[in-house]
Amino acid sequence: MKKTVVVYGSSTGTCETIAEKIGAKLGAEVLNVQDLTADVVSANDNLILGTSTWGAGELQDDWYDGLKVLQLADLSGKTIALFGCGDCESYSDTFVGGIGELYDGIKQSGAHFVGSVSTDGYTFDDSAAIVDGQFIGLPLDDVNEDNMTDSRIDAWIAAISPNL
Repeated sequence: MKKTVVVYGSSTGTCETIAEKIGAKLGAEVLNVQDLTADVVSANDNLILGTSTWGAGELQDDWYDGLKVLQLADLSGKTIALFGCGDCESYSDTFVGGIGELYDGIKQSGAHFVGSVSTDGYTFDDSAAIVDGQFIGLPLDDVNEDNMTDSRIDAWIAAISPNL
């Protein structure tokens, strides 16, 4: 398996916990986005990137600097999978919008994106994380749908693993 790192931005710890679960299942290093450097990017073939969503569908605060690191790095030939946390009840009109913002910031990078997820089974009104009718990454609501988190992670990892 090619070298993989899971990078997360988390304000309350939810996205961090999910990143640790994903990292453990993939046998990958888990890193806070505050520690993301150009060297980390160049040393890894696969980047699993996770963010929580804040305000009106915005990235977690630490990701703004992390996004700059990614935008300045050479991502061509890298495989990227995205995941994110959101609140489908209180913020159903911006559900996991942070994933969409992260994708928009690096979609022209030459990287290969994997891990799109069907919107079936999710309850929400709108999301900036939908591309071509599917979520561009794994959306999770560990507050309102915590009973689905582990099975959604397992299904997503099974889907992306052949590409890593």
